[in-house]
Amino acid sequence: MQKVDVLISSESSSKSVNTIDFLSSHKLVDLIYVYGETTLLKENNLCLLEARNLFNTRDLKLTAEHSKSKYLLLIFSNEKVNLFDNSIDRLLRVAEDSNSVFVYSDYVEIKNGVSINHPLIDYQMGSIRDDFDFGKIILIRSEILKENIPQNNFLYAAFYDMRLRISEKYKLLHIPEYLYSYEEIDLRKSGEKQFDYVDPKNREVQKEMEYAATEHLKRISAYIRPGKEIDFFKKDNFSLTASVIIPVKNRVKTIAGAIESVINQNTKYDFNIIIVDNHSIDGTTELIEKYASTHERIIHLIPKSKTLNIGGCWNLAIQNEKCGMFAIQLDSDDLYSSEDTIEKIVNKFFAEKCAMVIGSYTMTDFNLNELPPGLIDHKEWTDENGMNNELRINGLGAPRAFYTSVVREIGFPNTSYGEDYAVTLAISRKYKISRIYESIYSCRRWEGNTDSDLSIDKINRNNYYKDKIRSLEIAARIKMNNK
Repeated sequence: MQKVDVLISSESSSKSVNTIDFLSSHKLVDLIYVYGETTLLKENNLCLLEARNLFNTRDLKLTAEHSKSKYLLLIFSNEKVNLFDNSIDRLLRVAEDSNSVFVYSDYVEIKNGVSINHPLIDYQMGSIRDDFDFGKIILIRSEILKENIPQNNFLYAAFYDMRLRISEKYKLLHIPEYLYSYEEIDLRKSGEKQFDYVDPKNREVQKEMEYAATEHLKRISAYIRPGKEIDFFKKDNFSLTASVIIPVKNRVKTIAGAIESVINQNTKYDFNIIIVDNHSIDGTTELIEKYASTHERIIHLIPKSKTLNIGGCWNLAIQNEKCGMFAIQLDSDDLYSSEDTIEKIVNKFFAEKCAMVIGSYTMTDFNLNELPPGLIDHKEWTDENGMNNELRINGLGAPRAFYTSVVREIGFPNTSYGEDYAVTLAISRKYKISRIYESIYSCRRWEGNTDSDLSIDKINRNNYYKDKIRSLEIAARIKMNNK
């Protein structure tokens, strides 16, 4: 069997002593390259590389130049990674048998001393988000690494750029087996981690990632130009300017606040509230009926079907004859943060002649106390490239508002995750989308949120589905460009 070189890409290799001892005596390991302290270099097969990580072009190139074996095993971690006895043998055998150039596997995650299986997901064309989880160990063919070193002098996006280039020619292979363990020190809930990429301190990182993703889309013929504007006054006739759409199921604790934040809107535009009550059984239905009996703006819809998810509820609302020209989102446990939210959104539609408006929001607890990271404004969006960069990121902001004629034509997938993202991608393929960068919405985090803390399996299902949405959208854009 082929031998392998190993690179431990760690800023503190002293935490990798056990891993280095294991590798030093392994029959299939030729050389071990270490980023870190020279005090560990006691054996003949240990080499120090004066580098820090694989995310800048210089260090990635240095790593590629030093690899002598056919394969290079990359270990990404500042903490403890322990390989199982057969892990290297298995990775190499699968790579050789399948002629794969990039292989990764599931692993066992250790949190507070407790071992938890951490499965990963298969890579697909739409897996271009820069936070795709390959785990902590990747086996890569050395010649492929050398051939795909970025030409740009990246400080943060070198490895990301490289794996995008590799994915254009080869399959990135996932082995659904647990081949090592990793000691996790980031113990935050999933709902707290998901906004790291919009933290202002990461803006420079995001700019590099956007550039790499955009160049990738150009190479595969999926890059698009800004969409066209709309002249609303030449379109369908609507009886109302706007409708606030609230899909809800079993939110008796929060629905009243959501409704009142709409009722209290101060705007020159006529609007109504379409609440799609998806067969609630906790008192939500009765509470909505109470509001509807005293507020003629409220339209209370209960679907005939019991198979609708959030996307299906949206379709029911936008197809209703009483839906206004603009359909504006409000989740049943969130609030409009000011009395002029509708005014600002509709003004933006008319000023920009766009098919969709996306606002900004503030993360709060149930009592509206601000939570980190605070304002989520998605300033990574630009009018020139937002329609391409949105394929790289996992969210686009809130509240979302749609020109009803366009969103009726496209429709929502009948899911309760990613349905709005899918519609946004499809709209941006043809039409202009505009942004509001001030906070007009309060996104409340509380124990009842469905995404406050997700299991690994649920995170994987969500990520796989969004990657699939991206795959479908990229294929559609390639088809459009080829015409």
